[in-house]
Amino acid sequence: MSNTAINNSDFITKAEAIILENISNEQFGVSELADLMNMSRSSLLRKIKTQTQLSASQFIRQVRLAKSMQLLQEGALSVSEISYQVGFGNTSYFIKCFREQYGYSPGEVKKGTIPFENTDDEIPFLNKYKWHIIGGVLFLVVVLLLVFPSKKGEVSAELEMEKSIAVLPFKNESSDSSNLYFVNGLMESTLSKLQKIKDLRVISRISVEGYEKTDKTIPELAEELNVNYFVTGSGQKIGDQVLLTIQLIEASGNRQIWAEQYNRKVVDIFELQNEVALKIVSSVEAIVTPAELEQIEKKPTENLVAYDYYLQALDPFLSRTNEGLTKAIGLFEKAVEQDPEFALAYANIAISYYLLEMFQMEKQYTEKINSNADKALLYDPKSAASLIAKAFYYIQTEEYKLALPYLNKALEYNPNSVLAVQMLADFYFRLSPNSNKYLEYALKGVQLNIAANDSVTQSYICLNLGSALIQNGFVDLALTYINKSLAFAPDNYYAPYLKELILFSKDLNVEQTKNQLLELWNKDTTRLDILQEVAKFHYYDEEYEKAFYYYELFARTREKNRLDIYLQEDIRIGKVYEKMGLDRQASDFYASYTHYCEKDESIYKSASLAMKYANEGKEEKAIEQLQLFAAQNNYQYWILVFMKIDPLVEPLKSHPEFEKVMQKIERRFWENQARLKKSLEEKGLM
Repeated sequence: MSNTAINNSDFITKAEAIILENISNEQFGVSELADLMNMSRSSLLRKIKTQTQLSASQFIRQVRLAKSMQLLQEGALSVSEISYQVGFGNTSYFIKCFREQYGYSPGEVKKGTIPFENTDDEIPFLNKYKWHIIGGVLFLVVVLLLVFPSKKGEVSAELEMEKSIAVLPFKNESSDSSNLYFVNGLMESTLSKLQKIKDLRVISRISVEGYEKTDKTIPELAEELNVNYFVTGSGQKIGDQVLLTIQLIEASGNRQIWAEQYNRKVVDIFELQNEVALKIVSSVEAIVTPAELEQIEKKPTENLVAYDYYLQALDPFLSRTNEGLTKAIGLFEKAVEQDPEFALAYANIAISYYLLEMFQMEKQYTEKINSNADKALLYDPKSAASLIAKAFYYIQTEEYKLALPYLNKALEYNPNSVLAVQMLADFYFRLSPNSNKYLEYALKGVQLNIAANDSVTQSYICLNLGSALIQNGFVDLALTYINKSLAFAPDNYYAPYLKELILFSKDLNVEQTKNQLLELWNKDTTRLDILQEVAKFHYYDEEYEKAFYYYELFARTREKNRLDIYLQEDIRIGKVYEKMGLDRQASDFYASYTHYCEKDESIYKSASLAMKYANEGKEEKAIEQLQLFAAQNNYQYWILVFMKIDPLVEPLKSHPEFEKVMQKIERRFWENQARLKKSLEEKGLM
């Protein structure tokens, strides 16, 4: 490849120049590059992938490494100094990446033991070695492949196109609209089989539903959905015959890779589904393990009548509405009447019952969830749906630790399961808080659920990601996604509330936030989440009379409705009641808070106990608990924001160890965030 060809892309040259301008900034990543290129993140990813066959994070890393090679050859700086100068905060990690990229260590380059010679000073270094970025076969590649032949496979793998696929809605070619469920079932079966392969990224059904009648081109769809391949199809059922036309398209060149027409009997439907899935996998050269192949080739049932009922149930089941779920349960039950060992039908019955009352206080379907989940596991213990169904039972019964292994196993058997990813995100957000894992699964969910067929769903996807980002201290990015959430659906229930808290984390303006929250609450005075926040901000401002007014209203409503919520706030409610001279009621709230601390099994227990001891005047014990908390990982950014302004902490500020332990908590948080950001970038998630 000529140097002219290599330097032909103004886009790559500009991107490279921006990275070099920010080369020493360890935090400079994909989002920052997209902002400076005046592009959306998805557009940047797509364009870099098309022109370099690399992910954006790989591209940035290779520019950093190429610059490090130049500095090493100049010989003025140590390996450690160069590591930091090109944006690697950890020298060991820099050496690891360098060795993976070039096949030898930076120390060997610095010592001059590598047989390499720069013979063309007129060509800028990064352009000369752009084979790392766009795959040109230059002299150094030949040297590396001859001297280090074992690295050949690694170089090829690094430059492979990501195997990301969208299965677009199949068209019903039959004049009989009642056959639509059958064609949708063919699409769903293709999707579900591909989802079982870890080497593929397969986006969700909900992401493609809105494109059933689109007139957009494949490249346009690729831009929106951030995938490299599309599966399209059409079919019809005529009597006992199935007619199916299917094709696989590579997005970058809008090129058909494979196409086939099938005319099979309905009794051969499972063999047809397997054949189609394996043909697609083969065409994109995805790696399929023996275990995955076993999952793909597994028949859901031998009974075609049962399978027909199952297909009829899919559309209402996937609607996730109460009406749809109720209808789906009836059809799934007809399926298991035909085949009492139909695991997938049992699993979906259990999941439907869970979703029907997920937000209800009174639970009436717990045993139905459990019995159907157990039957699903009995007949197919390696099904992701069976495992998720059992996890839902344990979530329903609040045995959260028992649910986690089932969710993890479900994702192992189905690496592209949107439901498993969403539940794991919720698990680490709500049930067993872990801010790092929450963000990782929220980002995975966005990758799989990249688009939605309605703005409300899009709004809540952005809300969930914004929440995960702010918990990990990515304040500006969190605000970006909350603003997107509101743009999709201005009446989003939670986004305005979260936005005010994010803005507070930026400016720490208690008065302004207090007024904004009060305005939000006045729009809907049934919102207990906002009400307790209004009370708390008055408490932060030590306006105890006003705090009492709102806390009393909150506490009365919570008790009247027997709600088990915001128990962690009882110490502040008790403090306000005490300030108002209501010692007996204050004592009750303090007792409730003590009980909350005793039951707490989360990483926040020591922080909560520190507040309890500080309030009781036991300063040494409070500091001890803060020191224990300072050794934790993955705690929320809100700890840093609100602990500083909480009046409960005031008595501790004169303690000689207080400032040290608070600095340790803050330093540990930001160190953890830096590691998290690097890890997520390496996984292609951020």
